[in-house]
Amino acid sequence: MKAQATPRLYKEVAAKLLHEIQSGNYAIGARLPAERDLAVKYDVSRPVIREAIIALEVQGLVDVRVGSGVYVHSTTGQTSTPAGNVSAIELTEARLLIEAEVAALAASQITDEELAELESLVVQIEQENKTVGGKEEADAAFHLAIARATKNSALVENVERLWELRNTSREAALLHEKARHANIKPVVDEHTAILRAMQERDPAAARNAMRTHLLQVLDSLLFATEQRAVDEARRTVQAKRERYSQLTA
Repeated sequence: MKAQATPRLYKEVAAKLLHEIQSGNYAIGARLPAERDLAVKYDVSRPVIREAIIALEVQGLVDVRVGSGVYVHSTTGQTSTPAGNVSAIELTEARLLIEAEVAALAASQITDEELAELESLVVQIEQENKTVGGKEEADAAFHLAIARATKNSALVENVERLWELRNTSREAALLHEKARHANIKPVVDEHTAILRAMQERDPAAARNAMRTHLLQVLDSLLFATEQRAVDEARRTVQAKRERYSQLTA
C-alpha cells in the first residue's frame, strides 16, 4: 500500500481558513482576525499563519493590505482549494537537503575553469545587489554552475527544477518578492565562503558552507514575513502619534 504524504501544516491551516470563508464565517470584505489570534485559534506558530495567508493570497481569496490587515476578497479562488504549489519555505528546505550534497560532490569534481566561472559570478552577485530592482540572475547561475560541476546530469536536472519552482510557484514567488521588498538580497560573504571551499576542493567545507547559506535564506524568508508585521505596527504607532500631536497642538 502506497504511503500518503502528510500535508504541510500551513496547508492544513489554509484549508481551515478557506472552509470558514466558504461557510460564511468571514464574508467578502471582512477582515480576518489578527495573526496572533489565528495562531492561538489554530494552535500553530505565527510563521505557519503567514504561510497559510500567502497560500490564500495567491489564489485571490484574500487581500493583504499593508497597515490594515487581511481581508476576504472572494469565496472561490483560482481553484476550489488553497494553492497546492510549493511554498518558499518548503522549497528552501528541499534546497538545503539537495544542494548541500551537490556542493560536496562538486568540490571533488570541479575544474579550474568552473572555479573561475564561480569567482566571476560572485562578483556579478555583488554588482546585482547594487542595482535597483536586480533580478538575482547571478545567484541562480552560481548555484546551477555548482550543480554542473558535479558532472551528474540527474543532479543538474534536480537543481534546475528547484530554481524553476522558485520562479514559477506562485507561493514561492510571492514570498521571495516580499523578501526583495524588505531589501533582502543574496549575501556575497556566504557565496564567497562556498567558493573558497570549492577552491580548496574540500567536500565537507563545501557542504557546510552551502548549508549555512541556505539556513540563512530560510531565516531571511521568515524575517520578510515578520518585517511586514513590524512595518504595519510602526505605521500604526506613527499614525497614533500624529493624531495625538494634532490634539495637543
